[in-house]
Amino acid sequence: MIACLRLFSAFCLAALLAACASSPSSSLGELPRTPDASIEQLLEQATSAKTPEKAALLRLSAADMAFQQNNPGRSAQILAQVPMDSLKPAAQVFASTLTAELAMTRNQPKAALTALQHPSLQNLAELPPEQQIRTSTVHARAYEADGQIMAAARERVAMAPLLTGEAVAPNHEAIWTLIAAVPAEQLQATGNPTLDGWISLVQAIKSAGTLEQQQAAIDTWRSQNPAHPAAVNLPTPLVKLKELASQPLNKIALLLPQEGPLANVAKALREGFMAAHYQAEQAGQKPPVIEFYDTSRLTSIDDFYSKAQAAGVQLVIGPLEKPLVKQLSARAQLPITTLALNYSETEQGPPQLFQFGLAAEDEAREVSRRARADGLHRAAAMVPKGEWGNRVFNAFRQDWEAHGGTIIGVEHVDKPVALAQQIADLFKLRQSEGRAKSLQSTVGTEVAAQPSRSRDIEFIFLAVTPQQAQQIKPTLNFQYAGDVPVYATSHVFSASGDINQYKDMTGVMFCETPWLLDTSNPLRNQVAAQWPQANGSLGRLFAMGADAYGLAPRLGQLKALPDTRIDGLSGSLGMSPSQRIERQMPWAQFVSGQVQRLPDTPR
Repeated sequence: MIACLRLFSAFCLAALLAACASSPSSSLGELPRTPDASIEQLLEQATSAKTPEKAALLRLSAADMAFQQNNPGRSAQILAQVPMDSLKPAAQVFASTLTAELAMTRNQPKAALTALQHPSLQNLAELPPEQQIRTSTVHARAYEADGQIMAAARERVAMAPLLTGEAVAPNHEAIWTLIAAVPAEQLQATGNPTLDGWISLVQAIKSAGTLEQQQAAIDTWRSQNPAHPAAVNLPTPLVKLKELASQPLNKIALLLPQEGPLANVAKALREGFMAAHYQAEQAGQKPPVIEFYDTSRLTSIDDFYSKAQAAGVQLVIGPLEKPLVKQLSARAQLPITTLALNYSETEQGPPQLFQFGLAAEDEAREVSRRARADGLHRAAAMVPKGEWGNRVFNAFRQDWEAHGGTIIGVEHVDKPVALAQQIADLFKLRQSEGRAKSLQSTVGTEVAAQPSRSRDIEFIFLAVTPQQAQQIKPTLNFQYAGDVPVYATSHVFSASGDINQYKDMTGVMFCETPWLLDTSNPLRNQVAAQWPQANGSLGRLFAMGADAYGLAPRLGQLKALPDTRIDGLSGSLGMSPSQRIERQMPWAQFVSGQVQRLPDTPR
């Protein structure tokens, strides 16, 4: 009986070893295969394997099995017991690939890319297609996570011919998503015909403005590249663009309050919206019909949608009130596509809900972008005390630190009398004065020493009112920090036209809407002729209303093509994955009370 058991065990071991090997071995050696055995059985057989190579293959199979069972910790532990130098090239490719996959589970793309630089990877093309696909897939994922978008696209294009069945479409869509996310000015020919075909398709669509122009660009490209994979199977976002082009927008519901605390805000939005509508009419376009609904008399949001549906409304613009936007964002579905004119607290809402507003957080991120483009790395911040200041600072901090920047300190502005001390604390001036006094005490005579500020701070992020900014900038000068660049949000600019108000803020740079910086814009001048307040701070709301009209027919386009931007009057508009419209803004600077436009930040 015992002899029979031993014979059976020997048979099992032989079967396991056979299962661990690829078909006929070559000079590259064997690839491990995951056999019909448990991790424990594989490890046990590895301890008694006759050769180091067989033991290593069994451990590689065990490590891979742990990885496939979603146990990366144990997989890494087993893999660490496999000496790479004992493996032949094929197994080294396998081990390097698994190492990269494990690194990606830890969100370490650079470690994954390092693993995939192993010399054995030069032999990848000689290995079975399954291994080539697996290695190329993790390579593409690592490139993408590391920000090397075109390298990721090139990897996916290279492995596309190896794919069959259900694996083809996801890779096809991933190639499109990658290349479409690259700014147009960074797209250049590579010498790879298939990759260059993808690039020329993206360029053709990005250079076209309207849906109709993009549709024509797609048709032209397909006729010029009939055999290209993207021509044979159009990427899903482009199929959606074709559908959008065939469904013109004929009726919009404008949902705003006519009474209550937000009535004046709503009026400015409405006038800007309608001004853009009339301008489209004058240009010979066939704009949609606009129907007005008053949220100040709204009793039920469901009743509104029922009436709007019955009236043939295809798009709702509004509401403005935050509680209503919050209510809509909590729903799983909406009966009509809706562009809310405010933001909810939650990131994700129903697929039919888009959100647009003059978010201070956008401006905080804009400051981060500008300072980063100017080559700065270390920031301090001054924001108002309270919830708004915390929110704006957090938006700045998250974007700044996500791109490698450092926050040296933050002061929350409240009472003007405390400003001098706050700025002194920020720049460590008191430490400088203390050193001077200590030196004076040591030498026993009076020391002529001017306080010196800390040089750690390269610029100040400022998000305060014009009145606060008028106090802060002179105090910085007084506290030996007048040479520190100040990057501010638009809140420092009241657009009052009062030169004296800004004389003390010379040098302060701030982002602002194109509406208030481009005084030659025809629509702005047309609106301001009827409503002079559009020249002041309310102009931002007129601009937002006009941009809401411009966004109306292009929401689907922004969703389908994530890198698309629309040059609006409130900023350059794009869409986040959570369907929020985000603004990038131009810049200006105060000089002797005047506002001077600065060159735009590179996108």
